[in-house]
Amino acid sequence: MRKKIISPLSFLCLFLWFTGAARAEDGYRLWQRYDLLQNKSLVKEYQKTLGQLVVQGSSPTLSIIEDELSTGLSGLLGQPVSAAENPEKKNVLLVGTPATSPALKGLGLEDKLKAVGKDGYLLLSRKAGGKNYTVVAANTEVGALYGSFHLLRLLQTQQRINNLDISSSPKTQHRILNHWDNLDRTVERGYAGFSIWDWHKLPDYIDQRYLDYARANASIGINGTVLTNVNANSLVLSEEYLKKVKALADTFRPYGIKVYLTARFSSPIELGKLKTADPLNPEVKAWWKNKVEEIYRHIPDFGGFLVKANSEGQPGPQNYNRSHADGANMLAEALAPKGGLVMWRAFVYDDKVPDDRHKQAYTEFKPLDGKFLPNVMVQVKNGAIDFQPREPFHPLFGAMPKTPLMMEFQITQEYLGQGTHLAYLAPMFKETLMADTYAKGKGSTVAKVVDGSLDNHSHSGMAGVANIGNDRNWTSHPFGQANWYTFGRLAWDYNLTSEAIADEWIKMTFSGSPTLVSTVKQMMMGSREAVVNYMTPLGLHHLMGWSHHYGPGPWIKDKPRADWTSVYYHRADEKGIGFDRTRTGSNALSQYAPEVQALLQNPATCPEDVLLWFHHLPWDWKMKSGRTLWDELCYKYSEGVDSVRAMQKDWDSLQGQVDKERYQQVKQYLAIQEKDARWWRDACLLYFQTFSKRPIPQALEKPAGTLEEYMKIDPKFAPGI
Repeated sequence: MRKKIISPLSFLCLFLWFTGAARAEDGYRLWQRYDLLQNKSLVKEYQKTLGQLVVQGSSPTLSIIEDELSTGLSGLLGQPVSAAENPEKKNVLLVGTPATSPALKGLGLEDKLKAVGKDGYLLLSRKAGGKNYTVVAANTEVGALYGSFHLLRLLQTQQRINNLDISSSPKTQHRILNHWDNLDRTVERGYAGFSIWDWHKLPDYIDQRYLDYARANASIGINGTVLTNVNANSLVLSEEYLKKVKALADTFRPYGIKVYLTARFSSPIELGKLKTADPLNPEVKAWWKNKVEEIYRHIPDFGGFLVKANSEGQPGPQNYNRSHADGANMLAEALAPKGGLVMWRAFVYDDKVPDDRHKQAYTEFKPLDGKFLPNVMVQVKNGAIDFQPREPFHPLFGAMPKTPLMMEFQITQEYLGQGTHLAYLAPMFKETLMADTYAKGKGSTVAKVVDGSLDNHSHSGMAGVANIGNDRNWTSHPFGQANWYTFGRLAWDYNLTSEAIADEWIKMTFSGSPTLVSTVKQMMMGSREAVVNYMTPLGLHHLMGWSHHYGPGPWIKDKPRADWTSVYYHRADEKGIGFDRTRTGSNALSQYAPEVQALLQNPATCPEDVLLWFHHLPWDWKMKSGRTLWDELCYKYSEGVDSVRAMQKDWDSLQGQVDKERYQQVKQYLAIQEKDARWWRDACLLYFQTFSKRPIPQALEKPAGTLEEYMKIDPKFAPGI
């Protein structure tokens, strides 16, 4: 590797780019903004400590590491940083693996490296041979890349680095974004424009955005991407499209990102012209085996398939009176020789309306525990219904000890305001991960199920339904970026706190100003609860508008399925409101461990934030506040609106501390959110008031319109359908 020094002219251009002088701050750079740090004394310390960059060896990944660190350090420290094959200066940043870096071998890191595994890394301060080393060491080059991004994060958040002793390794093995992107570039439940995958130009044109997407994901430890919608199109498995997928896989590989595809179960019929897709049919098995061979010829490190089957009209093994295990295992057999994985979604419900949709996935999958092949993971949503603003944890977590379960979170805000509401989702993700299943006694958290430690599984994983589109800032709402960032950080280490992740993201995305950080963090930390309050407080759920899911629709009824309506879930009548899932109702509670049942069975001990999820209670039920249930519902809806107004005031106070473009964008989105919050509050309370026959408390703001007016609102061409 040649000694490289950034020229003064190149550095000037770089400096102008990263300080924003060359262009407006439009959010494209995400949290990877390498602007000059304002703490001059800390910059001097960094400049001294990181005197020279040494990345020994030659490979695409090592080149990426060197380029990222050269660019990042030069921007953050305000001066060029030389890169060389061998250290010449006294203070050295040494990055690599023992296999590629002779300089690392003499530092005695063997035992420490064994402990961090394949993807993990070390950040250490060491002295050897008269030199002061800042070391980023890993067992693999991708691990060294992850460590390099960690070091840059420390600088961006202005941490001390002169006495480093950090070891980090991921809690989950497979950390994957699920793109619900269609081949025509529409995105199901996408609110940030069209798909970033421009299939028409692939494989010949590699957009810079693909590289920046890979950089962003690698910076937070994401190591897989499912390119296509779970409502799958067989065409993506054709030879024509596999060549396009190969181009993306080749682009992502140096960043440690594997490509996965959704497999439409009927592909043998649609592509192979077979008469059946029966998973036990020899011709069908042979077709999939040959298709897998074809895929791996193009993509030798192909990750595997994500499958939605026998759910919401998608074909699957039950079409042939076979089980989910039969279907998953047929694909797993084809993938196993290549090391591929099947991620089989548990989001299923009977084609006949059941007594309670909450029970369906458990009912279908619990009997199949232990019947899946080792390279099958069952991918389970965080809750049993469908990504609602608040759901209790899915009862399958802890109920299938013989099967590795993969968490599925929704990063895109389908039910949380879509592309215009500020909702920081770390508290929601943490709420599920830290929930105790009691499957093996106290402390059997969902996180321990997901990371494989509770039942000693070799596969573990976390999936996030992406909120990424071709909007210039990737996620429409600038704060939507925080949820992408959060998913990666929690998939790597679910023990991180919501506050710590917010602190990192704010400093990296906006600035390290103490006033800005504390104000924005306050906005973020209360934002998800605000959405819950003005949409679905006290355990209510599924109250959104029909099909597009935007805005309130508690009156939705008379649809093809009862469980596609709102009235099915809230069950409001003159006596009360809520879904009885106790022994006197659907008994969905029986799917949880006895300790969980004991807590939730009694409305007096059931946490009030899920009270109406599990109980149908009278309007005059006495709440812990001393209010009746009706009054408490009114106050919760009003608190949601008030919280958005408080966020508006907080953001207004930051004028001049945030660049004009992003400041104005967030300000306008908060205005939309406040208007929508009032819409939700007024429409829901007026509707539920037709059953409660009670007045809205005198102290609270009254609805601006009538129920009839709200029921006529029908947003046209809402995105994401």
